[in-house]
Amino acid sequence: MRMSGLMSPATRARRRGLPGLSGVARVDRNTESLVRRLRAGEIAVLDEIDLDQVTADALVCAQVAAVVNAAPSISGRYPNLGPQALLAAGVPLVDGVGADVMREVHDGAKLRLHDGCVFLGERLIGRGVPQTAESVVTAMAAAREGLSTQLEAFCANMIEFVRHERELLLDGVGVPDVRVRLEGRHVLVVAGGLDHEDDLARLRRYIRECQPVLVGVAAGADALAAAGYRPDLVVGDPTEVSHRVLASGVEVVVPAFADGHAPGLYRAQDLGASAVAFPSSANPEDLALLLAHHHGASLIVIVGFHATLTEFLDRGRLSGNASMFLTQLKVGGLLVDAKAAAALYRNPMPLGMVVLLVCAVMVAMTAALMVSAAGPAILGYLGRAAVSLPDLGIRWS
Repeated sequence: MRMSGLMSPATRARRRGLPGLSGVARVDRNTESLVRRLRAGEIAVLDEIDLDQVTADALVCAQVAAVVNAAPSISGRYPNLGPQALLAAGVPLVDGVGADVMREVHDGAKLRLHDGCVFLGERLIGRGVPQTAESVVTAMAAAREGLSTQLEAFCANMIEFVRHERELLLDGVGVPDVRVRLEGRHVLVVAGGLDHEDDLARLRRYIRECQPVLVGVAAGADALAAAGYRPDLVVGDPTEVSHRVLASGVEVVVPAFADGHAPGLYRAQDLGASAVAFPSSANPEDLALLLAHHHGASLIVIVGFHATLTEFLDRGRLSGNASMFLTQLKVGGLLVDAKAAAALYRNPMPLGMVVLLVCAVMVAMTAALMVSAAGPAILGYLGRAAVSLPDLGIRWS
């Protein structure tokens, strides 16, 4: 009995045959901070309405045992891809548990999930909806019915953005100078979006041959570092970038409010990075594109950006971020998606094929000369020229 009293609630639950899934809870209202702290087998407790796919993919990579969401994972405002991504990876999702779960549960607590119920030890602290593939499909179908409202909000947001940022879009007013030379060069801009790791892997040959300027947008800077590259430029909030990258001497462009206040600017400077502010209401991805365009980049390859309508809708970007559409319209023909750039460098011709091709051309040319009337004279001239090369000081290696 004494030993039983020393057991944890989760262990006692297992010993008593209580159903459900048990694990250590990791809790944070800031989802990005939560993802960085998660360990394999833990239960993520978050408060994220309309869970997006980027967050879901990060949770899957962290190998969480389950996800408890205080908010609805699909509110119905627009189709979002996060719940589907979690379930496809086999990660249980209980959402709509309520705000109390964020106060009741602390890091390291033992949670048990069963039929949408959340137990702290043996005490029931909340009930939610255990999502299934069928429930997500139904919720997504309902969410698509609200797209017309989202499109209207998008148009209104776009007009508002143009009204405040027309000088930036049309004339580049406010774009800061940077030390990194961008004029006439390829620029690779990496954001922490969908498939960014796979896209970077496919671009290895392009990066090796073209030597583009490497620009990391916030967490995209760490994605570049993880792939073995040193970013030349970072655009975004320095609090979202690792100390290692900031301390490498990289140049940082920090988004700022209209009054010039740039949160995180001093953190970058304290770590030895050269930092400048970029006042604008546009998001960091757009600022990176405008920066490259304004300073004369010859080509801009983007990684981790949102290319399709479905991706653009995810996380409410359609109604809340028309700047992305206008920025890409401004940059125009300079913009190339990573998948297109990788396709151009996917199948290099082997060296043996190049040698064989050259030999075939030489044989064809020799045969043509031999059968032509002027052939013997031309071959004799070439032979005499080759013999006279040593007299010109040319040495063969």
